[in-house]
Amino acid sequence: MALDIRRFIQRFVEEAADHLPRLREGISALEQGAADKERINELFRSAHTLKGSSRMLKLTPITAVAHSMEELLSAFRDGSQVPGPDSISLLYQATDALADDVAQLAQGASPETLAVADPVLCQALEAAAQPSTATLSNAEEAPEPTAPLPLSPPVNPPRPAGSATLALSDTVRVRLERLDDVIRLMGEVLSGHHHLHTLVEQAQALEARLPGDQRSAIHAFNRDLKDSVLSHDALMSDLHERALQMRMLPLGVVFDPLAQMARELAQSLGKHVDCRVRGSEIELDRQLIDRLSDPLIHLLRNALDHGLETPEQRKAAGKPPRGQLILEAWQDGNWVVVEMHDDGTGIALDAVRQKALAKQLLSEEQLSALSEQETLDLIFLPGFSTKAMITDFSGRGVGMDVVKRTIMGELSGDLQLSSEAGKGTRFTLRLPLSLALMRVLLIEAGNVTLGITAPHVAELVECSPAQFIDAAGQPTLILRNEFVPVVPLAQLLDLPVADTLPDPALLVVVHQRQQKLALIVDTLVDERDMVIKPLPEHLRYLPLISGMVSQGRNALVSLLHVPALLERAKRHTLAPRDVEPSGTAHRILVVDDSLNTREIEKDVLEAWGYQVTLAENGRDGLNKALAESFDAVLTDVEMPVMDGFALTARLRENELYRHKPIIIITSREKESDRQRGMEVGADAYIVKGSFDQNNLVETLKALLG
Repeated sequence: MALDIRRFIQRFVEEAADHLPRLREGISALEQGAADKERINELFRSAHTLKGSSRMLKLTPITAVAHSMEELLSAFRDGSQVPGPDSISLLYQATDALADDVAQLAQGASPETLAVADPVLCQALEAAAQPSTATLSNAEEAPEPTAPLPLSPPVNPPRPAGSATLALSDTVRVRLERLDDVIRLMGEVLSGHHHLHTLVEQAQALEARLPGDQRSAIHAFNRDLKDSVLSHDALMSDLHERALQMRMLPLGVVFDPLAQMARELAQSLGKHVDCRVRGSEIELDRQLIDRLSDPLIHLLRNALDHGLETPEQRKAAGKPPRGQLILEAWQDGNWVVVEMHDDGTGIALDAVRQKALAKQLLSEEQLSALSEQETLDLIFLPGFSTKAMITDFSGRGVGMDVVKRTIMGELSGDLQLSSEAGKGTRFTLRLPLSLALMRVLLIEAGNVTLGITAPHVAELVECSPAQFIDAAGQPTLILRNEFVPVVPLAQLLDLPVADTLPDPALLVVVHQRQQKLALIVDTLVDERDMVIKPLPEHLRYLPLISGMVSQGRNALVSLLHVPALLERAKRHTLAPRDVEPSGTAHRILVVDDSLNTREIEKDVLEAWGYQVTLAENGRDGLNKALAESFDAVLTDVEMPVMDGFALTARLRENELYRHKPIIIITSREKESDRQRGMEVGADAYIVKGSFDQNNLVETLKALLG
């Protein structure tokens, strides 16, 4: 893939704008005899940097002058020459020549239009760097030019005397710490400004309590105050947004080096890869980009080491000898999606299962109950690797759990994995545009105000507790075609809990990937864009808290870390079960595309002593049913790849399942759907809206005999 030089010219101009003043300042110090060894080192490093950067971009005139400067400064550095009037004059002329070229680039000139480097100047610089037995005071052997050396004519026509102007760059380099300070202060100002809305409400309440004859003056004041606050709302938000934009960087700063790294690493592994980059112009907050680099490098190394085959292996598999690695990004609302996918071997599910067994992460019974996706996700467990040997490329034992923790924990994002045997693997990262400012829902639970970032809030629901169903001792809400566990947030956080649930109950449904949880809260406090403050070092051990936001004056509100909350809820809601011995238990296959629904049906059935295996869609269910023998099958209807009607029909075609119980559990209530279920061979049809675990178990018992 050819390098687009034009994209990097502006970056070089900005870099040169930093080094040229350093060169002039350093040369001035040399002239005054005040330069120490470190100053000379700084001058050398600036010239060396300009030489290296310009050489990469094929800016030949700049490279030539910077190289000659470097030669002379190197002689100063090693002591073979000492600065004198002649050499200092040459350095000034060289700096002016560099500045002229950089100014032309800044004004849009292409590299090809730059005049060639002045050979007389370059030769003089390099000659001054050569050791000489003559002393610098010997005028006969060290001729001093009476006028500056002639330079090559500039590309632009000469301007009349007296009309010269100083060309300044249209960019300013600012240290990141200073920029962070500005954004932090802007956040504080924004939080303080929002407090003015509370003062407006308090002033209006005060006015209402005053006698009628005393309200006119305070009413006029309230009106002016309200108008002033409202007029500043948009201004404050716009000002803060523009401050955040200053810290945004294109993903190209990460993507472009990764593409080069991919080619070099593949070559060292004896593989060939075409790495294609798309969407590198998409911008992310600098904070995110800094922390995104390591996870992407780890995914890249794994793709090259584990995924892509050697040219010989690819030819044997009927593939082109060169592998394809795609790194792309696109914006989706307030999120940026980054995807890395290859056309390699994919992840072997059998190898994943064997490694999980070898490491004693799960039992054979537990593994058989996992869906394909859940089996794939095992690679995110700490220390998990299907590679027999740890290599430099696959991370020296740093597993995918680090990638998952960085993306989902530190960056408040999401990470999804998909793979198809023989066709490749795809990692999808979903990231917020910025970690500094996010939409936050403020709620109250157990007399404590807490925050939840809006991307993790699926919806708000108000319903009577009488609508909850009992699923293995767990209150559950049927939300459209899905079972969602219900937990009081105060109870989950060990806060004071009311003896009885409010009626109606207010539920905040939070989600992470396919998992959902309905949290009972006391009240909704507010919803707005808020500045996220990281936890101080001494509080970062708290797993349920991801950060803090300011509310009002000097009031801090903890932000709940939803992934950790979901894990805690899963442990919190597990009820003790009286399970029959595995030798006598019936084996049930549960097929549903909703992770929540699968898990809840599994809990219900296991509580009654059944052995349960899960499948995430009709195709997954069919494969598992044909690979093993099950005593009964429970299936949803609406699923991707293959729906429940098609699955039931396919199972009835197989002799093994011609007479075994198949129960359809769905949200479809129409009689026509019920009739179709019976036609394809279902033995029972249960509507989720009227789901009752006792009814399900009694139906199973009757069908199994």
